[in-house]
Amino acid sequence: MESVRLLLAVAAHAGWRVHHMDVKSAFLNGELAEEVYVQQPPGFTIDGQEHKVYRLRKALYGLRQAPRAWNAKLDDSLMSLGF
Repeated sequence: MESVRLLLAVAAHAGWRVHHMDVKSAFLNGELAEEVYVQQPPGFTIDGQEHKVYRLRKALYGLRQAPRAWNAKLDDSLMSLGF
């Protein structure tokens, strides 16, 4: 936490623009490159349609594809900014 405060103090003193992002939200909402289907969770089943599955459109916490989706999005964003 001290290093973050120091970095913000240096940025303020130098007049730099500071950007931030919520990594938890970015990680959870990553776009998936492939189709992923999951079973209906308990309590969210529809009577008569218990055999159906859900298609995920965005990554969920704990999903194995979530880190890869987040890394791809971060890489694309940084490359577009010239990093």
